Amino acid sequence: MQLDVRGFEAAIVGFLGLLVGSFLNVVIYRLPKMLERQWTAECAEMAATDLPADAPFNLMVPRSRCPHCSHQIRWYENIPVLSYLSLRGRCSACHAPIGLRYPLVELSIGALFFFCVWQWGANATGLAWCAFSATLLALAMIDWDTTLLPDDLTLPLLWFGLVAAALQWTAVGLNSALWGAVAGYLSLWSVYWAFKIITGKEGMGYGDFKLFAALGAWFGWQSLIPMILMASIIGAVVGIAMKFSTGLREGGYVPFGPFLAGAGLATLVAGPTAMRQFIGL
Repeated sequence: MQLDVRGFEAAIVGFLGLLVGSFLNVVIYRLPKMLERQWTAECAEMAATDLPADAPFNLMVPRSRCPHCSHQIRWYENIPVLSYLSLRGRCSACHAPIGLRYPLVELSIGALFFFCVWQWGANATGLAWCAFSATLLALAMIDWDTTLLPDDLTLPLLWFGLVAAALQWTAVGLNSALWGAVAGYLSLWSVYWAFKIITGKEGMGYGDFKLFAALGAWFGWQSLIPMILMASIIGAVVGIAMKFSTGLREGGYVPFGPFLAGAGLATLVAGPTAMRQFIGL
C-alpha cells in the first residue's frame, strides 16, 4: 500500500514536472536576455546616456511567440509534450520547425520530479530535490546556449542547499555542506587563477565556481572529487569530439557548467555513495 501511495504521489508530481519544464523553457530563453537588458541599462546609466524605452520583457510578458513569424502561441499550443506532438513539431502558422529540445526539457523535468518523489516521497526532502534538479537543468541549458551561469540561479541554489542541510531535508550534515560549498568554490577558483597566471588566459568563468560550490552544499565535500572527475572527463571527450566535427563555437571553447550540472544530476540519481565507490573512495 505504501508503494502504491508513493507511486501515485510520484506520478502526480511528475505530471506537475512537465508544467514546470514548460516554464523552464521560458526561463532558459528569457533570463539571459533579461540580464543583457539590465547590463545595457546599467552601462547607459554609468555613461549618462539615454536609452529608448523598451517594451516590458520578463518571464511573464510578452506572451510567447514563434521566433520565425511572431505568431502568438495559444494556450492549447503550449500544453507540455502533447502540443508538440499534435503540431508535429512545427509552428501552426508558418510551419517552421520547433526545436526538439522543448519537449525534451519538459520530459526530463517530469522524469526527475517523478524520481525524486519516488525516492524520498512528497515531503520536504523530495520537493527540495525537485527544486534542485529543475534549477540545475536550467543552468546547464543556459550555460550551453550563452556561456552564462546567472547568479539569479546559482546563488539561490547554493543557499538553498545550505538551508536544506540545516533543516535536515538532505542526508548531508550542515558541517559537510558548509565545507562542501567552501571547497567547491575555492578548488575551481584556484584552478582558474593558476591557469590564468601560467597561460594569461581565462579557462572558466566565476559562475562555474558558484555552481560547484552549490553542488558541494547539496552533496557534501566528500562528493566533490567524483563530480569534478566525471565533469572533466565527459567535458574533455565532448570537446574533442566537437573539435573534430567543427562544432566548436567561436573562440574554440566548450562551457564547463553543463558538465558540472550533469555530474550533479548523475550523483542525484546514482547516489553520492555509489559515485564515491565508483572511483574507489
